[in-house]
Amino acid sequence: MSLYGTMRTGVSGMNAQANRLGTVADNIANASTTGYKRASTEFSSMILPSGGGTYNSGGVTTSVRYAVSESGVPVNTSSNSDLAIDGNGFFIVSDVNGGNFLTRAGAFTKNGAGELINSGGFALMGYKYVAGAEPTMVVNSFDGMEKINVGGLAARIIPTTTGVMDPNLPANGVPGSVQKSSLSVYDSQGNTRILDFTYTKDNSATPAANTWTLSIVDRKTGTKLEGETPLTLTFDTNGKLEKKGNFTGVIKTKEVVAGGVVLGAMELNISNTTQDSRDFTASKGDQNGQPPSKAVDFSIDKDGIVFITYERGSPVPTYRLALADVPSPDQLTPLAANVYQQGPESGVITTSFANSGSYGKILSKTLEGSNVDMASELTIMIESQRSYTANSKVFQTGADLMDVLVNLKR
Repeated sequence: MSLYGTMRTGVSGMNAQANRLGTVADNIANASTTGYKRASTEFSSMILPSGGGTYNSGGVTTSVRYAVSESGVPVNTSSNSDLAIDGNGFFIVSDVNGGNFLTRAGAFTKNGAGELINSGGFALMGYKYVAGAEPTMVVNSFDGMEKINVGGLAARIIPTTTGVMDPNLPANGVPGSVQKSSLSVYDSQGNTRILDFTYTKDNSATPAANTWTLSIVDRKTGTKLEGETPLTLTFDTNGKLEKKGNFTGVIKTKEVVAGGVVLGAMELNISNTTQDSRDFTASKGDQNGQPPSKAVDFSIDKDGIVFITYERGSPVPTYRLALADVPSPDQLTPLAANVYQQGPESGVITTSFANSGSYGKILSKTLEGSNVDMASELTIMIESQRSYTANSKVFQTGADLMDVLVNLKR
């Protein structure tokens, strides 16, 4: 037996307990850190060969493990940009250099550029809706993703593409009588354009002939939208509009370009126009366009779809969050600011959308708290303190025996 070996074993034990206290200190310090995953120290014995009636003491080595796969307790907040994942997966974030990382820390806030940035300075990533189409996921890379931006969006203009006009024409009107109504629509720059509908009873008809002509004119340019020849409207004996030949009750108007502004082609539905004994009424007129409307808010649903809310109209899907996962999350390599990157034993990173397959759903106005159990950490602290003291006694005893051995020569 070597006294030096005994002392080295004691030092090994003290170092191991010091490492353990280090992880405990980190855990306690980060007990309130959003998305923090507790660290734990694992011990492994070091054995030296012994024989000939002697025992060679070895020692102990440590390795640190992170409980990345253990979820923290969800905490409710009041911010739309505070996000948590209920289930598997990680948010994909990007640093200022364009590098991509994984995190469960979802305390995002909007910066001056409108990007969603967490407390570590990492930007949330996702796919953008292009022309309103659902984005396509790239499973094995971060290609196609961009930083989600919910600020500085241009005002939304919706040019009119469809409209409805359903008047009642007086059956007892004299031949050649004229009735007028108008419909307000929007051009490519959100300007209001007035469409004048002119209904003229057939001059050659008697009151029972049930025939009218319709002309639709853009008041600004004077352009006839229904074509150069007015449209003939014929009603049956019950006063309902007849649909003959290619006429389905929907008028497809032509595009008008003037002064750098486009009044786009429209489909105007007049199929419910009637003729009866009542006076002329234009009871229903509607269209789907909107004038310029600025963005006022945003929201994120359980599928990770980012909706932008404008002053007018329904929320518009603009981005969709991407989530990532690995076969062994506990083997990810942790970095500062609660982010992770692929580790040697974690497996390959794959990506998908939230609430699909094995991936969890997004919880808005929620944060994932630290998974540190304070009571457990304090218990481990006491154990480590006692073990450190015991190892120091081993070292001290070895040192005392060494003094005895040295004093034999005196």
